[in-house]
Amino acid sequence: MTSTGSNAADARSARLERATSESSVLVEINLDGTGVSDIDTSVPFYDHMLTALCKHSLIDMTVKATGDTHIDVHHTVEDVAITFGEVLRTALGNKAGIRRFGEATVPLDEALAHAVVDVSGRPYLVHGGEPAGQEYHLIGGHFTGSLTRHVFEAITLHAGICLHMNVIAGRDPHHIVEAQFKAFARALRAAVEPDPRVEGIPSTKGAL
Repeated sequence: MTSTGSNAADARSARLERATSESSVLVEINLDGTGVSDIDTSVPFYDHMLTALCKHSLIDMTVKATGDTHIDVHHTVEDVAITFGEVLRTALGNKAGIRRFGEATVPLDEALAHAVVDVSGRPYLVHGGEPAGQEYHLIGGHFTGSLTRHVFEAITLHAGICLHMNVIAGRDPHHIVEAQFKAFARALRAAVEPDPRVEGIPSTKGAL
């Protein structure tokens, strides 16, 4: 596993290559981008979700991943989320000057998702509200509904952030997942943005 990062105020970026016997993953991000994405995970619906994440968080991201998808897409999906969490943590550096908290409620037709992010340094996920059976739906022929929570678990754990995600409404499995990714994106965008009024680390402890 190799990683690089730059934590200068004008270059909050990071890159990580992670290889196991199950997958090979490259993720590169720039927190101060415009939402440009170059995504190829070999899981088409996951590509769609990560592209939406970039577009609505304004995080530039490159993801290139291959894995044992002939067995199941689970390993590749999880390993991309782990790697994204790691590069997000690296790109944030000491978190000086950020807003820290972000919140968003996002609709997608009949679906509605609410996300709250705290860049706290403490990984925690609260995830609820999906309709019964959502976890069993196979979306796009590859992506199982249960992977949505698993992706957020991996990101929060490896990025060191707290995420509360609640599905308020939804019927279509695709819409339910996409609303969550977009809500997460908008909340993350707000949380990692520099706040001109913040001096130093936004915590009474002096560290995040």
